[in-house]
Amino acid sequence: MAETIRESDKVKYISCDGLEETGLVEHGFMTRIGGISEGPYASLNLGYRRGDDDEKVTENFRLAAACFNTDISHMVTGHQTHTAVVRKVSADDAGKGVTVKRDYTDVDGLITNVPGLLLGTSHADCTPVFLLDPVHLAVGMVHSGWRGTVKRIGRNAVRMMTEEFGSDPEDILAFVGPCICKSCYEVGSEVAEEFAELSSYEPDILTQKPDGKYLLDLKAANALILKLSGLRDENITVSEHCTYEEEELFFSHRRMGAVRGQNMAFIGLKEQKRF
Repeated sequence: MAETIRESDKVKYISCDGLEETGLVEHGFMTRIGGISEGPYASLNLGYRRGDDDEKVTENFRLAAACFNTDISHMVTGHQTHTAVVRKVSADDAGKGVTVKRDYTDVDGLITNVPGLLLGTSHADCTPVFLLDPVHLAVGMVHSGWRGTVKRIGRNAVRMMTEEFGSDPEDILAFVGPCICKSCYEVGSEVAEEFAELSSYEPDILTQKPDGKYLLDLKAANALILKLSGLRDENITVSEHCTYEEEELFFSHRRMGAVRGQNMAFIGLKEQKRF
């Protein structure tokens, strides 16, 4: 499986070919291209409370929703605090985080089997993990920074899909989406120590530099967590895009600091036609 940059009315987003080919989902990782925000938020900023004008952010959400043949009233977003908490989403949650105030906090992952809901997580270097069970028709959307990765939020999402929807991990398709790449992600020894267990499975997740710092591969770490959770290697696609390096495509916290826009990742089950 590979990935493709797609465009809808000047808005560009990254999709996973394998997920797209199932015909079961709308999904994508939004670039910063095609919105109406200006300055450090230019142009498709999908983050409220960052200093941008709320009306512009809402219009950007409308533009993003149109890419997936829906509207903002059907979006549901997490309340991200780098937890490993995954929440099951129902039709009653429609619009929460965009058009309706959330009634939950500290949620970094979402799952659902309700067609027509578009699950969204925010990103500015952290890893998005898209999940699809094509057999039981269920999806998951996960925000996994280094803390979420250490806490195995990807595993939690897979387990919850198994418990709630009867998913078999071997059936699940995953896309580890655009995030900061290993060559750009330097961490200290205190973070590296947290990854000792994962790097014991795959040593290339961490590389020590001559100055004592480390380079951390969040993409490989999240892919490994999915494999350890029972997903088949051939069902996992890992993005080659780096949010830090590709300034024209993505916002990046490491590159831009706190005054910047926000990327988002979305996935939702399509409404299935009945004959």
